[in-house]
Amino acid sequence: MNFGFLTPENMALLTDLYELTMADSYYRAGINDFTTFDLFVRELPENRNFLVSCGLEQILYYLENIRFSKDAIEYLRSLKIFSEEFLGYLKDFRFGGEVWAIPEGEIYFNQEPVIRVTARRIEAQIIETFLLNIFNFQSMIASKSARVVLTAKDKSVVDFSARRDHSTDASIKTARASFIAGCVGTSNVLAGRLYGIPVIGTMAHSYVMSFPNELESFRTFAEHFPENTVLLIDTYDVIEGAKNAIIVAKEMEKRGYRLRGVRIDSGDLAELSKKVRKMLDEENLNYVRIVLSGDLNEYKIEELLEKGAKADVFGVGTEMGVSKDAPSLGGVYKLVEDKGGPKIKLSTGKITLPGKKQVWRVVKDGIMIEDIICLEDEPPPSKDAYPLLVKVMDRGKVIIDYPSISKIREFCISNYSKLPEEAKKIRGEKWDYPVKVSNKLRRMTEKLEKMIHYHQ
Repeated sequence: MNFGFLTPENMALLTDLYELTMADSYYRAGINDFTTFDLFVRELPENRNFLVSCGLEQILYYLENIRFSKDAIEYLRSLKIFSEEFLGYLKDFRFGGEVWAIPEGEIYFNQEPVIRVTARRIEAQIIETFLLNIFNFQSMIASKSARVVLTAKDKSVVDFSARRDHSTDASIKTARASFIAGCVGTSNVLAGRLYGIPVIGTMAHSYVMSFPNELESFRTFAEHFPENTVLLIDTYDVIEGAKNAIIVAKEMEKRGYRLRGVRIDSGDLAELSKKVRKMLDEENLNYVRIVLSGDLNEYKIEELLEKGAKADVFGVGTEMGVSKDAPSLGGVYKLVEDKGGPKIKLSTGKITLPGKKQVWRVVKDGIMIEDIICLEDEPPPSKDAYPLLVKVMDRGKVIIDYPSISKIREFCISNYSKLPEEAKKIRGEKWDYPVKVSNKLRRMTEKLEKMIHYHQ
């Protein structure tokens, strides 16, 4: 399991200051009972019909390995905020709780607990920021990537976003999340190494411009990488570039190789791709794939396919890597139960559902019908329902055999087939999937609300 740049030695400090000040206050007040927190998204972004769970592997790694090193504690001491008693407690800090979660690659919706943590209050509090940081980002990217992949239909999508992503670590997590959502690979070499994602690349315009002419640049590249030659044909003129690519393809055939593809990165992609496809086919080069790129997103891909673009692969960068149309996800982490019983927040527009819960999904004829949020001890709401939350950690130890990233990807793609067709649309009126609350949970919520108002 690889985590990227963050190491066990410093990841304990990736938290908001108030998590630690609250924890210190709890410690000094002797309040460290068992609590349960839910991580969930209040509302779907304006242009999202569904979300994809992503980031659990890194969360579990963090929970198993979080430690406050001597240097970390010295830094906290230098802030002159924390009690020595609390700093002493942190020397032996370990997460020893229980975690239930929706598996990575699963579809989920607003208000549904995606991760449920039961642990000592201090442990559960300190981890809040990190869990939200990891889950919100990767789930946001996976959800955006899912839209791109679904819109591309049978065409492949490659993550080209590294140079535009918001920081180095974000680019690695973007490659991971987009691959899980269905991309076939990434241009990010470090992500390939860390996560075992196929790495894919072509060439830049600067390479073509570094030679006396385009044909010579193509010949040189094909000589050096005969097994992996994809030629960028729009540096000067796409049609002339295609002609030069055909010459090189024929030369490669004589040497026993095949040109893998050509890439078009500018201009009228639909019309140019059709012309290039015709030119290639006329030369019996039907095996040469066409890669289209250039500020693509799901909307542009849909338009290209509607216009009959001849694409085999879409290289998608900025728009997917920063989820440009929905660049943040409102995931929250809220207390729902402690030794005093179920807890509820009543802030305007931010009311929470109390108690330990399970989410049941009803599927009929292979299609998702509705989700029902129930209390943990409630029976399945119907014979067609199955639970989404799975126990993944007990007493601070991971208790599942974590699947490979390829298996997570397969699982995610299989879940797309369960989505109603309305959920896959990227234009038109927003579609709302039915997420219901069980009668028992609703009664508990109403009871707690009345009780709190009575005692105010």
